[in-house]
Amino acid sequence: MDDLLVLFHDAEKPRARWRVGTEAERIAVRKADGAHLRYDGDVSVVAIFDQLIDKHGWEPERETEAGPIIALRREDASVTLEPGSQIELSGAPYRTVHDGKAESDAHWADLQPVIDDLGLVWLGLGCQPFASVDELGWVPKMRYDVMREYMPTRGSMAGDMMTKTCTVQANLDYASEEDAMRKLRVGLRVQPIVTAMFANSPWDGGNRSGYRSYRALTWLHMDPDRSGLLPFAWKDHSSYVEYVDWALDVPMFLVKRNRKAFYNTGQTFRSFMEEGFQGIRANYGDWVVHLSTLFPEVRLKNTLEYRGADVQRPDMLFALPALWKGLLYDDDSLRALEGLVDSWSFPEVERQRDTLARYGVQTKFMNRDAVDWAGEVLELAEAGLRRIGDMNEAGQDETVLLRRLRSLLEISQCPADVLLEQVDAERPSREAVIRVAGL
Repeated sequence: MDDLLVLFHDAEKPRARWRVGTEAERIAVRKADGAHLRYDGDVSVVAIFDQLIDKHGWEPERETEAGPIIALRREDASVTLEPGSQIELSGAPYRTVHDGKAESDAHWADLQPVIDDLGLVWLGLGCQPFASVDELGWVPKMRYDVMREYMPTRGSMAGDMMTKTCTVQANLDYASEEDAMRKLRVGLRVQPIVTAMFANSPWDGGNRSGYRSYRALTWLHMDPDRSGLLPFAWKDHSSYVEYVDWALDVPMFLVKRNRKAFYNTGQTFRSFMEEGFQGIRANYGDWVVHLSTLFPEVRLKNTLEYRGADVQRPDMLFALPALWKGLLYDDDSLRALEGLVDSWSFPEVERQRDTLARYGVQTKFMNRDAVDWAGEVLELAEAGLRRIGDMNEAGQDETVLLRRLRSLLEISQCPADVLLEQVDAERPSREAVIRVAGL
């Protein structure tokens, strides 16, 4: 067991070394008709990658020497792919969210002329609004091959989750086991409210879905073994060991040896450690890979990953990491947040997740208007960021990144409410969706 805890203990950092990382996914469609982006062809992921390699110094990554390109890297940043050709930019971790935003803006600027040349447009949405799972192609990545076969057996919307959804994720540091589990616990409790605040995916299959966050809906109907709000972590003084015990009993996807994949979806990692698989014995690298195949709303690895928000337009994209930084990196705000959510029970919060996905902040939650809970969470984050006091070149602290979010909550709206006001048809034209959601 001690060997399995090394990753977490090695990741512990003193406060002076805490950073914030941001990962954001985007969907590209053909501007003329909304056709989805494929992996290969004249207008494709491969065409985008080729230009980034040739013109902007990105380095290709392949799973095998002669295999297809599945990612790009440049210094500490990466461009990776989700199963349905969603493109993800993962930036380096920075001390300030201002610096992370500056890096992200520069990298997306690299991509913009490439997108324009190919006649594509980004959609600032948490879900592909037009194409079905069957219409979308799959990225040729080993892990995705097994996920394509296995995940739909574990949840009715697993295919939608994998191929159609886009998120923005914030990655934060921790100082100790106590600090990590405390931030995990409070993050899991408040995550459904954060999901409602950032709900930004009201369309699916060309229709209004009836949900402010169709992305959040898909996560309620996929593999329950590896997703959700982790009820074991809601109690005080949970531990790394409890997280490891949970992870050990989640079925695996695959084992890689010599750039070859061995699929073993019927085996838990605990069984793999004890018995091996087809003569292969478990090693530390297998454990690290396995942890990355777990998808709870807050994930513990060498950082804490806050994963439950729809991706946003540029004017609100960095509200998500700023929100979590203000809540978790300031002691007063963290204590106050714990006090705010301490009485919330797992069964009650779990029961209301669908309602929050459907209505965003315009619903009741825990016998109170959800927008009022959201407003208190936002106020705590703003107070924390003011006390931290990290400024940009204009002398603004990081609360400036929360202004758009505040303006929405003041009128009891989430981003999807704005989209639905602008395009109110039950089956809107692709042109109309691209007009309001295109970047």
